[in-house]
Amino acid sequence: MGFFNRVSTIFKSNVNAALDQAEDPEKMLNQITNEMQEQLVKVKQQVATAIAQEKRLQKDYENEQEQANGWEQKATIALQRENEDLAREALTRRNEHASVATGYKEQWEKQKQAVTMLKDNLRTLERKIDEAGRKKNLLIARQKRAKAQKAIHETMAGMKDNSAFATFDRMEQKVGDMEARADAASEMSELSRDPLEEEFAALETGNVDDDLAALKAKMGGDKNA
Repeated sequence: MGFFNRVSTIFKSNVNAALDQAEDPEKMLNQITNEMQEQLVKVKQQVATAIAQEKRLQKDYENEQEQANGWEQKATIALQRENEDLAREALTRRNEHASVATGYKEQWEKQKQAVTMLKDNLRTLERKIDEAGRKKNLLIARQKRAKAQKAIHETMAGMKDNSAFATFDRMEQKVGDMEARADAASEMSELSRDPLEEEFAALETGNVDDDLAALKAKMGGDKNA
C-alpha cells in the first residue's frame, strides 16, 4: 500500500512541477502521461512478481504437505507390519514436513492477501491513469481553442492598431474630395463661356434644314440635266 502511495505522490509532484514550468501544456501533458504509463509498467511487473511469489509458496506448501502425507502412509504400512520403530521414524519425518508445510501455508495465505490488495490498488491506479489521459485530451482541446481565440483577437487588434479600416475611410473621403473638385472644375468651365459668342457660333454653323433643302435642290437639277 505504501508503494502505491509513493507512486501517487510522485505523479502529483511531477504534474504540478511540470505545469508550473510549462510553456507548452500539450507537450508537458503528453510527457507526464508517458511517464505515468512507464510507472504503470513497473508497478505491473512488481505485482506480477508478488503473484509469482504467492504461487511458489503455494507449491512449496503443497509439496511439504504431500511429503507429510507420504510419510504418514509409510508409518501406517510399518504398523501394519508390526514395526513400531520404523513407524515412529516415519511419523517423525511426517511431523517435520507437516511443520514446514504449516509455515509455508501461513506465508502463502499472507501473500495471497497482499496480492489481492496489490491487484485492487493496481486497478485503481490504472483507472486514475485512464482518467488522466481523458483529462489530458480535454485540456489539450481547451488549449487549442484558447490559442485560436487569442490568434483571432491579436489579428483584430493588429488591424485596429494599423488603422486598416481607418485607411479605407480616409481613401473614401479622398475620392469624394476628388469627385467634388472635378465637379467644381466642370462648373467653372461652364461659367467661363460667353453666351454672345456662342450665339454667333451657332449662326456661323448654319441651319441643318437649310443644308438639307439645298442638297435636295442640287439633286433635282442633276436629274433634269
